[in-house]
Amino acid sequence: MEYDLDIKKPKILITEDDFENQRFLKLFLKKNFDVYMCDSDQTFYENLKNTKFDVILMDISLRGKKNGLQLTKELKETPGYEDIPVVCLTAHAFKKDRDSAFDAGVNVFLTKPVENHILMETLLGVLKK
Repeated sequence: MEYDLDIKKPKILITEDDFENQRFLKLFLKKNFDVYMCDSDQTFYENLKNTKFDVILMDISLRGKKNGLQLTKELKETPGYEDIPVVCLTAHAFKKDRDSAFDAGVNVFLTKPVENHILMETLLGVLKK
């Protein structure tokens, strides 16, 4: 089988603090995405400084001082970064969590566990908009 090396995969930053979830997401998404991983506000900003991402998969609970919603709000308020789609994937399933996520600027809100095909369709879908 030949691969077209000229086709660049979209870059995704997975912001997730759980190691098992990180491992699964990386394995699951690497076929369609160039995957980068972070687990805290510090590693989030280090990644952003070095790479231009096409989409961000954001958990609410993270290591460090800031949660995923704070990071999303800051990202959406930063010129040059405000158009990066953010898909929230979280275990926080209450309506207030959903409302807070949209107030922070997420484009899509998904709760864990999510079916694999729905996650993939969602991520690929936000890239087309």
